[in-house]
Amino acid sequence: MPDYRYLIVGGGLTADAACKGIRSVDAEGSIGLIGDEPDPPYLRPPLSKGLWLGKDESSIWRGTDEQGVDLLLGREAVALDLDARTVTDDRGERHGYEKLLLATGGRPREIPGAAPGVVYYRTVADYRTVREAAKEGTPVVVIGGGFIGSELAASLAANGCAVTMVFPEDAIGARIYPSDLALFLNEYYRGRGVDVRPGEMVASIERDGDGFRVRGKNGAALDAEIVVAGLGIVPRDELATGAGLPADNGIPVDDRGRIAGRDDVFAAGDVARFPAHDLGQDLRVEHEDHAKSHGHQVGRNMAGANEPYDHLPFFYSDMFDLGYEAVGQLDARLDVIAEWQEPHRKGVVAYRDADGRARGFLLWDVWGKVDAATELIRAAEPVGTDALQGLLA
Repeated sequence: MPDYRYLIVGGGLTADAACKGIRSVDAEGSIGLIGDEPDPPYLRPPLSKGLWLGKDESSIWRGTDEQGVDLLLGREAVALDLDARTVTDDRGERHGYEKLLLATGGRPREIPGAAPGVVYYRTVADYRTVREAAKEGTPVVVIGGGFIGSELAASLAANGCAVTMVFPEDAIGARIYPSDLALFLNEYYRGRGVDVRPGEMVASIERDGDGFRVRGKNGAALDAEIVVAGLGIVPRDELATGAGLPADNGIPVDDRGRIAGRDDVFAAGDVARFPAHDLGQDLRVEHEDHAKSHGHQVGRNMAGANEPYDHLPFFYSDMFDLGYEAVGQLDARLDVIAEWQEPHRKGVVAYRDADGRARGFLLWDVWGKVDAATELIRAAEPVGTDALQGLLA
């Protein structure tokens, strides 16, 4: 049985960041990384953005092996024994540890009863599958109007596919964008050749020859050669719960990344629910910046740094020639105020609590202002249009 000073379960961006965090404190301690994908850690955002715009696939790799890490790829961790400090993988091999990090991420939500062949888009293998099939004029149905769905629809349409978007909300990004902006995106996408079908729930997905037939609950029947779903993820917490560790919308951790009651088991990234002190609540965040920053800090803490994670994660998106950065809590149910330099093209949106304090900012085609927006959230004081104008300046 191989033993490691640090064992990481998960092969994604969080795991890579944790390896680098460990190495910033401990240059020699042995590190093992168990990942169920055959590929080493890589950046996920380019899978729906940059790779479709011509970036080379070689740009996504993180070079984790350069950290002196034993990469145990193409295998799944299936059992955790907290008393013996071992993880067993699906080959029956056990791996011992002194410190353990659960960076297991999440699995895509799937559509019950859907025919095989639907791509629940998340991995580089999914990208390769869709890229190979996506030719000029190929009919594609994209299910979901959130981050992944909107980015994929834009990328596929920009590459000449005949794209139809299907989602149950009234508009693209309706859960996070103000309603006027979300409705604008419906028309904007239509203007770029995407058939946008809001308010449509999928009833079934059937095989039809070499393609698919997607049936909506409202009676629509859509034929496609490719069906791609971007419906978010479910935290992969079963390894933790199987060992008796707590989980509720992710694995709860303290500000060092430790799981309650343990000083040898940590969690980070998509699967972890952490205290966001600036917002006064626990969060589980699925974006790249958090995967990097949380993974790195928790890796440092595994190696003895004992430093709090006090970073407020930001995220970004690109949709055709629209783009933005955002920080904090974006929830369309909050009180929202906006200041537009050009309506729906360049502006700042603030998300506020009942007392007018900022919870989050959407910086729509406004760049380099994430730090300033973060400070407005941390100040915990009411914000008005003057603050938004300051971010636009």
